[in-house]
Parts: sequence; C-alpha cells; structure tokens
Amino acid sequence: MPEFAVELRNVSKRFPGPSGEIVTAVNNVTMQIKDGEFFSMLGPSGCGKTTSLRMIAGFELPTAGEIYIHDRPMGHTPPYKRPVNTVFQNYALFPHMTIGQNVGFGLEMKGVEPKEIQRRSSEALEMVRLAGYEKRMARQLSGGQQQRVALARALVNHPEVLLLDEPLGALDLKLRKEMQLELKRLQREVGITFVFVTHDQEEALTMSDRVAVMSAGNVLQMGAASEIYEKPNCRFVADFIGETNFLEGAVKAQTGRDVDVELAGGLLCRATADEGSQVVSGQKVTVTMRPEKLGLRPWQGADNVYDGRVEEVVYIGTDTHYTVVLAGDQRLRVREQNDDPLSRPLAAIGDAVKVYCDEVSARVLTE
Repeated sequence: MPEFAVELRNVSKRFPGPSGEIVTAVNNVTMQIKDGEFFSMLGPSGCGKTTSLRMIAGFELPTAGEIYIHDRPMGHTPPYKRPVNTVFQNYALFPHMTIGQNVGFGLEMKGVEPKEIQRRSSEALEMVRLAGYEKRMARQLSGGQQQRVALARALVNHPEVLLLDEPLGALDLKLRKEMQLELKRLQREVGITFVFVTHDQEEALTMSDRVAVMSAGNVLQMGAASEIYEKPNCRFVADFIGETNFLEGAVKAQTGRDVDVELAGGLLCRATADEGSQVVSGQKVTVTMRPEKLGLRPWQGADNVYDGRVEEVVYIGTDTHYTVVLAGDQRLRVREQNDDPLSRPLAAIGDAVKVYCDEVSARVLTE
C-alpha cells in the first residue's frame, strides 16, 4: 500500500472573475495526506480549502498540477470513477426514501444484488450506531442522526478516501462537539483516510492527526495539531489557531534558538526561534505568547517578568481571563486556571501585578 492516500502536486485552480479577471483559488499547492490518517484543511472562507477538496473529489478539475489517490493520477478522472465519497454539510438525503434506501442508493446504482445491498446497508448503519433505523424516513431523525445516515451512505461503498466538506456546520454547538468525537471514533474503527474541511480551528485541533492551515489559496503550515498550535510559523497561523498575544520588537541578539528582543517601552524579552531560523540585530520581529502560557503567580524558571496593571477581569468558572497593561501601553491577555478551593480571582481591576512567562512560551515570528 502506498504511503500517501492523497497527493496534490503543484496544484493550482484559477477561475474567471466577474469582470473578466483571473481569480486564483488554489495557488501551486503541494500536499501529502497519509494513508489512514484524519487530515484537516483549515482556514477562513475563500482560502481554497473547499476548492482543494472538490478537486480531490473530481467536482473541479485542476488548472495546473496533478492529484494522486494511492499513486494513481486522478486530476481529470470523472467523480464516479474515483475511489472516494463525499459527505456534505446539508446531508443531501432523499426525503421520499427510507433510511435503508438512502444508504443503499449508491449500491443500487452500481447494480449490486438486493440482498447484498441490505446486508451492507445494515452494516453501515450499525457502524454509525443507527442499527434498526432502516425503515424510518429522514424527517423522523434529528440533525445528528441525519448526519450519521449521510456518513453511512458514504461508507457503504467502501471508499479508499472519505471527503468531508464542513459536515458539522449545520449542527448546534453541543451536538457538533458530540459528533466530533463520533467522527474520530468512526475513523479509527474503519481505518480509512478522512479528509476534513473546516473553518473551525477548535474542531480541527480536536479531531485531526495533521492539519493544513490555508490562506489566499496557499498552504501556510502543515503538521500535527499540537505542532500547529505550539509552534506556528507565521503571524496568520498564530492568530488563526486559538488566542494569542502579539508584541512588536527588534532583535538585540541571537544565540542558537534563543533570541533577545527589545519591545516597546524598553521591555526586554527572551524568546525562542524556530529551528534553523536566522535573525539579525535590529531586525523587526513579532513575539507571540499564548494567554494560558502566562501567569500572575511566580514560578521558578520564568525568563520574562513584566510589571503591569490589571485593566480587565473576566471570571468564567474554570479560569479567569485578565487584560494587563504593560509599559509602552502594551496589553497582555493572561489566563489563570481557577484551581484554589474558593476559585477567587488573583487580582482585581486596577491592581499592580507581575506577569510571568518562560522563554519557550514566547516565540519569535519573522512573517
């Protein structure tokens, strides 16, 4: 079995715009999706993620480059001849058919024997925890159940790759979180490659083995969910994935991956650069710090300590969010876990405080 289930090699997609101009939706993207992994394409609307998925499915053809599925070129193969199935946000169930008929429809179109259709449809429904629902109608099911039927209909054909185009977008928050775990469980059980498109960064981090963050038709960073979050390679990725602080400054010195940065107001910061990253003295950089990596309580080994004044306190039960104003009118968002028995906030608005941060949690960005 080839290492990669799906490969995009230098793939571009261009469309004619409304005024005759050429719009580039996907710009020379190269992407390898491993066999058996849960892979997510993440980014804002218009970043090219859905267009990329549609090219894998065959609903769009690449303007340049080639798409491979298990080493077989597929860029200009029609959708019905590709070993993939797609699950859409709107489910696209047939309202006049029973659940069993919906699930078995694709097999019926292929001329599979009725007994085999029934057997495989029952297996697929059992896989998504809807055994015994064969004779119900779609309107009798909840949104989450309809989504499971759409998954069963896709899986019944035994695709090599399952494509999911924001399939949880129509569900309410609680049900969406439940379905995230269900999808991940299902992917582990069936063992096939899932390619998932979403604009929800928490969803991508929760479910994915690896994530590709896209913007303006380009892949900015691709890696494990923890790597994307902990080690963003540019400001866009750091800002799009989770909450973070940005502090502008200039490089004073670099020793290996250790970088000393002078921030506004004369503050100094000891930060960490990516492996192999080179900066020069005086170069303008951005330092990013995640709020949960900062603290108002001192700890041994905190490389950076800043005096500030609390501007805002938001208590949300599990933790408390602070906004602290530093010298140079810079603001840091700090998140402290409420882990004492009385869960009292550590500081009030107007209090003078110290903010602590270690070197590893302060990361230097040059883009």
